[in-house]
Amino acid sequence: MTETTIKILIIEDSVMVQKVLQDILTRNKLFEIIGIASDPYIAAKIIAKEVPDVITLDIEMPRMNGLTFLKKLMRQHPIPVVVISSLAENRSDVAIKALELGASEVINKPRLTCKKEVEEYQIRIGDAVIAAAKQKSGYMSVSPSGNLNEGVSTSERAVSTKSQRHKIIAIGASTGGVELISDIIKHLRSDLPPIVIVQHMPGEFTRAFAKRLNQDSDLTVKEAEQSESLKVGHVYIANGDFHLVVKERANDYVCELVNGELVNRHRPSVDVLFESLTRIRGRFMGVLLTGMGKDGARGLLELKEKGAVCIAQNEQSSVVFGMPKEAIQLGAAEFVGDPLQIINWINNFV
Repeated sequence: MTETTIKILIIEDSVMVQKVLQDILTRNKLFEIIGIASDPYIAAKIIAKEVPDVITLDIEMPRMNGLTFLKKLMRQHPIPVVVISSLAENRSDVAIKALELGASEVINKPRLTCKKEVEEYQIRIGDAVIAAAKQKSGYMSVSPSGNLNEGVSTSERAVSTKSQRHKIIAIGASTGGVELISDIIKHLRSDLPPIVIVQHMPGEFTRAFAKRLNQDSDLTVKEAEQSESLKVGHVYIANGDFHLVVKERANDYVCELVNGELVNRHRPSVDVLFESLTRIRGRFMGVLLTGMGKDGARGLLELKEKGAVCIAQNEQSSVVFGMPKEAIQLGAAEFVGDPLQIINWINNFV
């Protein structure tokens, strides 16, 4: 990728969607479309002549489906991929699979029903392509041999539920966060305070994401629901269509889903979640992971100023060192580390 141009290959069967994507992408002078392919075999011929910086990929295509192509591509010639597909909610597991196979982001095909929706889609696809272009080949995964209980004494491992009731761990992530959050959650102890997570992801996919995480964790992982009480040993994933706010009610913490304006071009926004914790009583930990942009940086600083433990992922292990970098530059991060260190810090927050 040059400093001025991101070369894009569109792989899409629908001629109408091809035209929509072409129109959206050519509005940005940073983007150059080097080819449009109606199936992966045509795409392979284009890639043989000129390697794109980013590929936009549909899942449902003739001759070879997108997941098969994505798997082959990541093994043979890793190129950042943004999946753009009309995946219905009952097929959201396919979207999560695409992210696990290495897709930078998964976006639904646009429903061009109103001007506001079109504008949000233009922002989303533009940001996704830029983030994908900046993406590294992968992040530093957690080593199974790592000492996940470092610094935790035997007596500290048996913690009462009551002692965790007035603590909350809040985590924010964007590009590269799906695989990383999955890796982190599966290595966390089961008696931790409530964990609330904003991962930038369409609302159609967040429930499937939570379900997938729940299968691999000792914690109970679910999508956050309106007015739901936060419980010890539970993880709550923000619905991708709403901001997630934590409120204090009758000596309890509850989730509130807010259908507000985009914040930092996102809904849900990490800043919104972090800032909600500054308005209630308790002991909190804020963790800002890989992602493009600055969402969460200001909120993490506000948490730090309120006395929370604040953590940012380091550059070496971040797929996109945007959000953590902004937080570090603001002086918001008390601790900066890789995934294994972050797991240890979270596990010690008891």
